Amino acid sequence: MAKVFIYPATSLILSDLVARFGHQPLGAALSIRERIQTAGVESPPLQITPEDPKKGLKYAAVEVPSGVRGRMSIYGPLLEDAEAAIIVTDADLAFGCMGCARTDELILFSLRQKDIPILEVEYPGNEEEGVRFVAAIRDFLAGLAKEEEK
Repeated sequence: MAKVFIYPATSLILSDLVARFGHQPLGAALSIRERIQTAGVESPPLQITPEDPKKGLKYAAVEVPSGVRGRMSIYGPLLEDAEAAIIVTDADLAFGCMGCARTDELILFSLRQKDIPILEVEYPGNEEEGVRFVAAIRDFLAGLAKEEEK
């Protein structure tokens, strides 16, 4: 079972696909769930503590807006744990919105710097493309399972 970073990290559909094919999805849902269920987060809509932007400094410079650092305090540890990644380009907002273009750029840059298998697929525009989309993800994840067996 590989730890697969999903992008957009808020995509429940992508997270479900990764889990269905026997891998651990690394996305925002579980990280944010942990944060809002942990004592000490006094304002759940913000979903961060005052310390999170400081932790984000590990992943983004001080000149970067605090919102990017706050988001990177969530996504940075996931990027570090990632053994593979699936990137969906040109995704519909309903598929999973990340909420910040600069954070998106930093995440994609960081992923591409890692020496891990990455699948980049374009968001499907019709049913036929949707079938190819799921098949490409299935094949990629099956390949990860075969690599682990070696």
